[in-house]
Amino acid sequence: MTKVHPNASSVEASLREDFSGICCGGGVPETAVLTVWRKSLLFNGNGFTVFDAKGNLVFRVDNYASGNKGEIVLMDAAGKPLLTIRRKGFDSNEERDVIKKLGDLFWILTRWCSRVQRLSLGDHWLIYDGEEAANPRFSMRKHVNLLHSKALAHVTPCHGGAKSCVGTRYEIEGSYSQRCCAVYDERQRQLAEIRRKEAVGGVVFGVDVFRLIVEPGFDASVAMAIVILLEQMFGSRGSLLRG
Repeated sequence: MTKVHPNASSVEASLREDFSGICCGGGVPETAVLTVWRKSLLFNGNGFTVFDAKGNLVFRVDNYASGNKGEIVLMDAAGKPLLTIRRKGFDSNEERDVIKKLGDLFWILTRWCSRVQRLSLGDHWLIYDGEEAANPRFSMRKHVNLLHSKALAHVTPCHGGAKSCVGTRYEIEGSYSQRCCAVYDERQRQLAEIRRKEAVGGVVFGVDVFRLIVEPGFDASVAMAIVILLEQMFGSRGSLLRG
């Protein structure tokens, strides 16, 4: 069996020397080629394990089948929370305000639109620093369009709360199910890429082991959070959230 596990003896030293930018919210100084494994290293866990080019552990997600709080936590190798991902809830007060402003003539249409919004809530997520519960850092929403589009999802930076997630955004295009997609900025510059892992010694990897390539200046922890949410939206293994 081809080795996917990290070099456990040098994990901590490697993180200090080479990956302080990756794990501390900064952009990577040079292109980082990471190997993502759709598997938790903990028994009975459900998550991801991510290694650097040397085989050292960089990121982990260890959600248990029971006991999670409706959130996904991205951690560094030592278990320190880097980012927390939560589903965006629906604000019924916003719905009432819209109905009041539009008037009774548009009541039916508004109710219909609100139902459509509820159906799409499972594909709208907020990304927070550490274990914070306020002031999200990013919002990510699944792309919904009746017309054909290469877009999978959109990521928008937030400033001062979930309602302020506007402005410059990243777009993810391609096919996550085929592990062939990329993250682009508003100028269509590629920031990160997901691709199939190359065969080693004649062994072909399945979709549970793949590459995450992060370009200089882009935060690798944010790139990994995007991977986690693409798995939530398009993955075939089921949700990381149970119960």
